[in-house]
Amino acid sequence: MTNDLLSFHRTYSLRNDAFGNLDLVWSDGEVVERVTPVRAFPFSDPDNGFSLVDSESHEVVWLNSINDLKAEDRVLVDEVLATREFMPVITRIESVSSFNTPSTWQIETAQGKTQLVLKGEEHIRRINGMGGNNLLISDNHGIQFLIKDVSQLDKHSRRLLDRFL
Repeated sequence: MTNDLLSFHRTYSLRNDAFGNLDLVWSDGEVVERVTPVRAFPFSDPDNGFSLVDSESHEVVWLNSINDLKAEDRVLVDEVLATREFMPVITRIESVSSFNTPSTWQIETAQGKTQLVLKGEEHIRRINGMGGNNLLISDNHGIQFLIKDVSQLDKHSRRLLDRFL
């Protein structure tokens, strides 16, 4: 039996190390330090298809569902995912500097007012599978902003956005 097959039947738990990193502890005491939770389908199916990868991005554990985690492990994973997957949600587009790119957008997010620089229209992408008319916008720093449902934006915001779509 290979080590991979043995690991399939091993149980594990998760813990935070002294620096706040997530460690996986196998039932036999072996520790995999600094694992990272990764969703296979973070937008279209966030609860299904989930893995823990080591510091070299090798998969250590695969779960069909994040809900398969033990309750105490789920709390630790949710904390990591909350910081790792943080994505500001745009609630209003106040103004744009130009309808040509690059352009600076003054926006409101769920966290407050800010601005983003859109390098090109190709940095606005539709997201399928979230149950609505959703957009993902990447700014010039690589920060991803989410519009959960374009139809829920106010008329002014939709009019500005339509110029780029």
